[in-house]
Amino acid sequence: MTAIDTLLADARIPTTPREAFDVGAALRRLANDAAVAARPHPDTVRAAQAGQRLSVVCRWILNKPDAADHVDRLAQEPDAVTADQLDVDGALVFACLLHLTDHPESAQFWWQLAAGAGHRAAAYCLHLHHLALGETREAQHWLHEVTDDVLDSEAPDHAFLASLEAVATYVRRTGTSLAGAPTGGLEMEVDRLATTKTGSCIIVQRPDRRLADLLHDFTRR
Repeated sequence: MTAIDTLLADARIPTTPREAFDVGAALRRLANDAAVAARPHPDTVRAAQAGQRLSVVCRWILNKPDAADHVDRLAQEPDAVTADQLDVDGALVFACLLHLTDHPESAQFWWQLAAGAGHRAAAYCLHLHHLALGETREAQHWLHEVTDDVLDSEAPDHAFLASLEAVATYVRRTGTSLAGAPTGGLEMEVDRLATTKTGSCIIVQRPDRRLADLLHDFTRR
């Protein structure tokens, strides 16, 4: 053997038999990685659940027997601008209607009017509204307004809030609700109000008797 042959023999890289490739294990790893990647972020899940709960609560409020009466009173008070003049229940109902007909900015405005007058259900709606938008700080602020004294108003109605949470959770899980969504006629009336702008304001103006009458028909179904 020549010197070159010796050097080549020493440089040869030893090889070992390859292990068999486990196709099943590889597929399981790929499936697991895909499942982890597709799993939504907890904040995304929480926001989606808050949006669903808000829609349920709004439909429940809109379908209450006295909802139309409050909106009717709100429509008859065009100059009411302070908490003691405003029908706060009417502002809450109107905000819920605005939310359900895709006018979120206006809904927030009217909820804030009601919540500023001490209406806890309106503050709860604002909590869910901001939570659905991923605005955690604002959501926490309004949750605090729900659970603590607001303008020296009555103590928090925990039974009321618990019932809202129970109904919303049930509907989210089952996909069913006894409270109807706004009809096409109501949507058209809200859109009509939305096209009537006051100056540069983009907020939907207060309801009028025409909308109130239609809401009376809706709640009598």
